[in-house]
Amino acid sequence: MPIRVVQLGTPRKQGEGLRIGTVRRPPRGVLKEDYARLNYYDVWLPELAPSEAIMKNFRSGPFTEARWKQFVRRYRSEMSAPDKSRMLAFLAVLSHQTDFSVGCYCEDEKHCHRSELRKLLQEHKARLA
Repeated sequence: MPIRVVQLGTPRKQGEGLRIGTVRRPPRGVLKEDYARLNYYDVWLPELAPSEAIMKNFRSGPFTEARWKQFVRRYRSEMSAPDKSRMLAFLAVLSHQTDFSVGCYCEDEKHCHRSELRKLLQEHKARLA
């Protein structure tokens, strides 16, 4: 029953379970009642998305490895807050009981917060696909 880390809006895989959207905003132009039907998410958990300030800073210039490292450092700092850490711990424990997935819209997981979210969940002893 591991957690799958997915790109929201892509077809669901068998056994994926509940999809949790860890994004700052809902998908544009999609009715709320269609989020799950269109494979975005079943539950929205924006608290695990990078803050607006982090995203604004990251997108303020061209992509560089230095900018990415700064993004990662700032995102991890946000996720170390007690409320965020408790959510990560909760998801980690839940991963030993049921199937579910977490994700966001980015095509390239390598340069997306979900790559760090995956690492954070591992650090909290989650079972990951």
